[in-house]
Amino acid sequence: MKKVLLIAGMLLVAMLRAYAVDSALPDPAQTATATASATELESRGDTLRAERDYVQAIRFYQEALRRNPKNSMLYNKIGITELRRGNENAADTNFQKAVKLDANNADALNNLGVVAFFHKNFGKSVKFYKRALAIDETNATYHSNLGTAWFEQNKLDRAMAEYTRAMELDPEVFLRSNQGGSIARVASAEDRARYEFMLAKIYAQRGDWERCFQWLAKAKDDGYSSLKDVYKEPEFAKVRQDPRLAQIVPPPAAAGY
Repeated sequence: MKKVLLIAGMLLVAMLRAYAVDSALPDPAQTATATASATELESRGDTLRAERDYVQAIRFYQEALRRNPKNSMLYNKIGITELRRGNENAADTNFQKAVKLDANNADALNNLGVVAFFHKNFGKSVKFYKRALAIDETNATYHSNLGTAWFEQNKLDRAMAEYTRAMELDPEVFLRSNQGGSIARVASAEDRARYEFMLAKIYAQRGDWERCFQWLAKAKDDGYSSLKDVYKEPEFAKVRQDPRLAQIVPPPAAAGY
């Protein structure tokens, strides 16, 4: 019995020692600070964020902030990472800190609009997007975000104008979820098909039929109920001459509209 107790005691001591060593392991970000600069720490944080290791990314950003506490963009990056984790309040706090340090941080202003959008405060999001655009009118993501906020308020003419401007600046804007330090938003799930139909219309106006058909197909797949409008709206007049349209949206006679 004493031998069993002795062995058990030895095992317990070994486990406690292992735990002590394990718990004493340095945080990867803290280890890196021995030789890394703030820029190198930030770069490592960017890599970890891209790899979706959000916890470690934030730790590296925070270590970089200890070296450069007035770096507005670091707070913006922490905010983006927190938002990816679903921590809207923490994201909002960091975006606010970024703007406090630099009132002209257009990305952080845009991202405050994104947080407001998450909370369905579309009027507030519009204000932030407009502030961002007042600083950088050439940012396609800001325009598309503003368009989406207008879209959610059913102000379709304004939404169309912003989407059109966004595509003039960047034809690929709707194919990405972020652009540098700014976050892009899309319409809510229930309005997605209508949003896609609107994009098809804009591409038709621009003469980009390939993308027009691409978005029409998406609208169809997502159940847009007014696809037949493609046969009467003037923006699609030239598109109706292309036989590919009938493969996506059957003509009224064939579809029984």
